[in-house]
Amino acid sequence: MADTALYKDKEARQAFIAKGQEVFEKIKGELEGQEGIVAIEPESGEYFVGQTLGAANDAAFARYPDAWVYFVRINDPEAAMPLATW
Repeated sequence: MADTALYKDKEARQAFIAKGQEVFEKIKGELEGQEGIVAIEPESGEYFVGQTLGAANDAAFARYPDAWVYFVRINDPEAAMPLATW
């Protein structure tokens, strides 16, 4: 199970979100024309695209099991949240 400290520590969570947003800004040109959800591992900058949250999670989980990733709806970056892969 992923460490819950990130969720409990507001400053750490905000820093994680900011890093996820930064990576999303860098890759959004590559995602142009795609639909779905992108799961971003902010430290490495790796990302995984899926048509659904579950599909993006499955791809991220294969590489980062039980780790926190930043999920973003490609066509609506305001719809974003950090979650642990499951």
